[in-house]
Amino acid sequence: MTKQTILGRVTQLAKANINALLDQAEDPQKMLDQLIRDYSNNITEAEEAVAATIGNLRLMEQDHQEDTAAAKEWGEKALAASRKGDELRAAGQTAEADRFDNLAKVALGRQLQSEKEAKTAEPTIAAQTEVVEKLKNGLDQMKAKLGELRAKRDELVARATSAQAQNRMMDAVKNIDVLDPTSELSRFEDKVRREEARAMGKQELAASSLDAQFEQLDTLGDSAEIEARLAALKR
Repeated sequence: MTKQTILGRVTQLAKANINALLDQAEDPQKMLDQLIRDYSNNITEAEEAVAATIGNLRLMEQDHQEDTAAAKEWGEKALAASRKGDELRAAGQTAEADRFDNLAKVALGRQLQSEKEAKTAEPTIAAQTEVVEKLKNGLDQMKAKLGELRAKRDELVARATSAQAQNRMMDAVKNIDVLDPTSELSRFEDKVRREEARAMGKQELAASSLDAQFEQLDTLGDSAEIEARLAALKR
């Protein structure tokens, strides 16, 4: 997988519009579950690719450091050989002095080569560093999106569970509707009312019988009074 491909996929996934995807889904929860699986797999794949890219960058940086160090070391060797040649030439040892000057030239050539290699690698290292930073940022955004997906899924599941519970509650309430004349509660209430009515009827009947008895007593009293008055007249 090339750097451009990795960066393109990471950027595309990081910018995915979750809400738009959900609006197009027939089953949002299944859609979210699938997205979470896809995102997790892509993040794992991207992490491996980014790790490899970072590894290559670190190797280039190490090579650059080695070239820089080698250039410094060869420069120090060239300086030492040149000074030694100057000492030998001052002592009249021209041939030996020339040999050290040649060594200094060889060291300077190695120094120049190391400097060129280090300089040549610098633009590539800079470009790779920029790519790595973009990949890291893309991975962070992908992980943030994954967290968003999981949060939305949990929210959706919670809302669905709550809606189902509310529907079950409403169905239960509907089944025991006190205004429904066919419900058990209404029938029981009717039975109680009928029992109350019977009790009231018995009470009323008992009261009527008692009144009749008192009226009969009154009638007997009047008859006795009439008989008494008649007896008085006859005397």
